[in-house]
Amino acid sequence: MGLNIVFFGTPEFAVPSLEAIIKAGHSVRAVVTKHDAGRRAVPSPVKLLAEAAALRVLQPHSIRTPEFMDVMRPLSPDAIVVVAYGKILPSELLSLPPRGCINVHASLLPRYRGAAPIQRAIINGETQTGVTTMLMDEGVDTGSAFLSAKTAITGSDTALSLTVRLAALGAVTLIETLNGIDRGTLKATAQVGVATYAPPINKDDCLIQWTRPAVEIVNLIRGLSPFPGAYTVIGGRRVKILRAVVSGVPPGGHAPGEIARQGHLLIAASDGLVSVEELQPEGKKPMQCRDYLCGLANKGKETLHVG
Repeated sequence: MGLNIVFFGTPEFAVPSLEAIIKAGHSVRAVVTKHDAGRRAVPSPVKLLAEAAALRVLQPHSIRTPEFMDVMRPLSPDAIVVVAYGKILPSELLSLPPRGCINVHASLLPRYRGAAPIQRAIINGETQTGVTTMLMDEGVDTGSAFLSAKTAITGSDTALSLTVRLAALGAVTLIETLNGIDRGTLKATAQVGVATYAPPINKDDCLIQWTRPAVEIVNLIRGLSPFPGAYTVIGGRRVKILRAVVSGVPPGGHAPGEIARQGHLLIAASDGLVSVEELQPEGKKPMQCRDYLCGLANKGKETLHVG
């Protein structure tokens, strides 16, 4: 048994799923991934894995052309698997495989549909998330669901740590889904619950608003760490804050955005202080807060100019 599959994916999040498909014995007819990135033409993590496994790699400029469909049809996939490919599949492609197009989405659908479910869940202070496998349709993560799996979001989780965990969980759930489809024991059912949307992260999302509560600021930092990174401006220079916690030290009359250094970098929020533990000044590598403080000439208070 086993399914003939064409795999669509690009970033590191998709790698465990492709690895799992290969190990499970399904036949990967081709791997579709985005073009090599940047001036140095860096291949995607999925491309690197596909080439190491001697799989056929396709990197079309567009998946909406007759030429691409002419390549896809002879592959005769039973199913198309999509994991963080980065482009929306057209209807002609969605209808090609008889078993459908199956997506691994990093949330418990219908919550957090859209491009940034991992980041938005942390930013919003969620304590639980998961993955969902679904049968894709032309909507944004609106297709019928196959299986879901849950995981807790801890207070120390960042976008990176949660991405790694969900990638592994997604791979396990995907294989359960494909095996169930192959055996004919699993069918997709309509999503149940209140739908929410996780829009892409933009530049405005990354600017820290120190007039917000401390816990919201820390959640923002966690949700954007390490990339693209929540930032503020200190001494006229942009500084990404990569790791921080809510401080137990009382605000002590400091206005939001004011620094109160006491051997640590404590920054006032609307209701308390945020203790910065790791940061990255513009043009420099990430560093521990103590190293940053040693490099500051002015040892008194500084004001953060937000904007």
